[in-house]
Parts: sequence; structure tokens; C-alpha cells
Amino acid sequence: MPLTYSGGKTLYSLQDFLITTALSLAYLILSFVMIGFKSDQVVLILIFNVCYYASAYTRKFILGFSIFIVYWIIFDYMKAFPNYRFHEVSTLELYNLEKSFFGINDQGLLLTPNEYFKAHHHVFIDVVSGFFYLMWIPVPLAFAAFLFFKNRHEFLYFSLSFVLVNLIGFVIYYLYPAAPPWYIQQHGYEFIANTPGNTGGLARFDAYFDVPVFASIYSKSSNVFAAMPSLHSSYPVIVLYYGIRNRLGLFNLFFAIVMLGIWFTAIYTSHHYLLDVLAGISCAIVSIYLFNYLVKHTRLKKLLDRYAKAIA
Repeated sequence: MPLTYSGGKTLYSLQDFLITTALSLAYLILSFVMIGFKSDQVVLILIFNVCYYASAYTRKFILGFSIFIVYWIIFDYMKAFPNYRFHEVSTLELYNLEKSFFGINDQGLLLTPNEYFKAHHHVFIDVVSGFFYLMWIPVPLAFAAFLFFKNRHEFLYFSLSFVLVNLIGFVIYYLYPAAPPWYIQQHGYEFIANTPGNTGGLARFDAYFDVPVFASIYSKSSNVFAAMPSLHSSYPVIVLYYGIRNRLGLFNLFFAIVMLGIWFTAIYTSHHYLLDVLAGISCAIVSIYLFNYLVKHTRLKKLLDRYAKAIA
């Protein structure tokens, strides 16, 4: 017998239970086969199921955020298909290109901006930049939650723009695998398959607070050879665009500061070249333009209007 909530509408039925249970088990089994068991997978399933069954409102919330769940699953499954299996990894090429465009002369040596900052870092900047880099996912997710409560249409537009820029970035990762600056600093120009993720200059943040914050994050990296483009640099562009679009005033100043801070930190901590950052910004602009084009010239707007009503 289906359970109901206030208003007499069905909260969930046997069919709901069977579908969600089947999807949950299928996800866990597929994940185990493809990338092995991780506690994160169980946490994700628990969050989804608790929200789905807790109330009508939490169900709508988690169904709306299922867009981000799909993104996370795709990102996680990239571990099963390393991009270096499909194309040769760029190590020296990107490094030399960065130096030729943005090289800095330091005591007679031509250095990339990453190498310059590695030689001239400061504790205060280490700490501040670490906090900026911790915002690359919480800020977009918090902004998405704000839009969910404020305007379902804008929430969907932002969420899909966010996913679209990731898909664009993922395609480039497979077409042009590229080693990050820290890889060159630690391993040279030789390609080494299965290289684990590394904190790079963010290790100084961990050392200062004596807590493995970034060490735990980068130990779960899906792909080391995915420096180009910098999607870390794409996300705050999407956030700022939708912040301006929704006329959020001083919040947009905060978004702009976070954006500049993340761009700088990506280079300062040797996680990305300046070329990677510029490519990430370009991907964000392309994503925004492409999504707006699709909304205007295809049936996408009607489909999103229906979905917005379903989760309203």
C-alpha cells in the first residue's frame, strides 16, 4: 500500500521502491566492477535514498540535484578509462609552450609562472590560496542550492551549464591528455602510467595546518593527465555569469574574488599552467553560449519547463 503525505498525494509506492532499489544496486555493482568498491559510493546511495523517501520536498530537491549526481558518476568512472590509453600524453610540449608565451626571467633563467611561484612562495599566500581552492566545488553547489529555492528554472539552467562545461572538458581530456606542472617538477618529461594524484603546492597548506586536507582529496583523483583545460577555472565563471544574470549584487563581488583566487591558485600551486586556465575560461564561455543557443533554438526550453514544474 503506498504511503502518503499531507494533501493525500502518494509519497512512494512499491514501484518507487523497486525502481530506486534496482538503480542503487545496479550503481554499486557497476562501480565495483569498473573501479572497485569505495565508501563514497555507499554515502551517495544513502543520501539519495534518504532524501527521496524523507518527504515530498526532499524528493524534489534530490531529483533536481540528480544532475550533479550524474556528473559525479561520469567523473568517477573516468578512472576505468584513463585518457592516456587513447592518445599520447603531452608533457614537454605544453611545458615549452607555456614558457614561450608566459616565461619569467629569474636571475638569468627562463621559468614558467609555476616554477617562479614554486621558488618564491610565501606562507600567507599558501594559506589563502588553499582556502580559495577548497571553494571550487562547495561554492557552485551552494549556489545551485540557492537557485533551487529561489528559481527552479535558473537552477536547471545553471546545473546543466555546469554539467555541459564538464562534458566539454572531458572530451578535451581524451583528445589531448596533458601532464600538470607538478608532474614535470617531480617526474620530468617521461610518461609514467598510473601516476597517483598529487597535492603539488597545496602540500604547503596541509603542512601548515598539519591536516591532510588536500592529500585526501587528490588521492581520489580520477585522472592525473587532465590538466588541459582547467575545469577548476571554468566553474567560477559559470557561477559569476548566473550570479550577474540573477542580479545578486554584492554576492557577485564575492564570486568574482573567488574566481580570481582560484585562477591564481591553480597556477601558484603548480596544478595548472596559465594556458590551462585560459582554456578553462574559454570552455566556460563556450558552454554558456552553447547552452543559451540550445535553449533558444531547440525544444530544450520546453523540456526544462516541464522538469521545473515537476520539482517545484
